[in-house]
Amino acid sequence: MRILVGHASAHGSTAEIARRIAEVLRSQGASVDVERMGRITDPGGYDAVVLGSAVHHQAWLPEATEFVRRHRGDLLSRRVWLFSVGMSAGLPRLLRRPAHRAQDRRLAAALRDVVRPRGHLLLSGVTGPDLLPGAAGLLFRGIGGHFGDHRDWAEIEAWARRIARELSEDPAIASAGS
Repeated sequence: MRILVGHASAHGSTAEIARRIAEVLRSQGASVDVERMGRITDPGGYDAVVLGSAVHHQAWLPEATEFVRRHRGDLLSRRVWLFSVGMSAGLPRLLRRPAHRAQDRRLAAALRDVVRPRGHLLLSGVTGPDLLPGAAGLLFRGIGGHFGDHRDWAEIEAWARRIARELSEDPAIASAGS
């Protein structure tokens, strides 16, 4: 089973998540390539594709959006999972859940009809003062935001194991590997 894990990362947090997903998939017996979406030329040679992007301004990075649109045909004929990395866990407790739900709905709706993913996971990444310079950082702190590494590695690994399990139970993948 060949799996592509593609990522679009502004500051490295999403790339690290992609590498962790790949590690888990490899530990479950898959052959996995990890690459920045801007460098992927042909996703057509893979049985499954996992794509993730940092979220800026409530949307995937332009590199990721362009990749999905350019390779839509290949992605529609494969098993695809998506993950998005925002910053909702850094928000004040009162805003966290509503922001997470709203962001998840918006991202899933924007991508669902384009590639028909089998799943979408919205995660929080790393939020630091250097990533929100000037007034944005002051505003974030002013509303009670918390800087830090908000990645939930256990959730990420469990999600990757679920992907591996779904693929191992998929008759089309199982027969292709025989």
